[in-house]
Amino acid sequence: MFSVNAEKKSEERTDIVENNASRQVQIAVDEVGKALLGKDHQIRLALCCLFSGGHLLIEDLPGMGKTTLSYALAKAMGLDYNRIQFTSDLLPADILGISIYDQNTSGFTFHPGPIFSQLVLADEINRTTPKTQSALLEAMEERLVRGNGRAAGHC
Repeated sequence: MFSVNAEKKSEERTDIVENNASRQVQIAVDEVGKALLGKDHQIRLALCCLFSGGHLLIEDLPGMGKTTLSYALAKAMGLDYNRIQFTSDLLPADILGISIYDQNTSGFTFHPGPIFSQLVLADEINRTTPKTQSALLEAMEERLVRGNGRAAGHC
């Protein structure tokens, strides 16, 4: 990947500058490309989304490599990865985590859910209840999980 210096007049030659960041991106694209052949453009777009701290929505036919892309990105970048399969019986606590009473400490201990991973694949969100969808979208927007009326942790 190269960055382009386009400050010069249009009739002059445009300089192409290679820097360390562009080399790192190319290494990541090459690494993910080993698992997902012929999708370099999609890999670059996913990396842009990842670097900007955004969320990525991928709509495609079954078997086109959506799960492979997310897993390979996580592996190439050294990120903690979880996949959540949304079903009609999935509860908000299943993705956010739950506080469980600990008799030894006479208090509640929070056990984080899969949303606390660095990279999360939320598969088939439309199949779950609106309450669970809302819990996921709130955690994505606020980057914070709330439980029992207080903040339980950053995700």
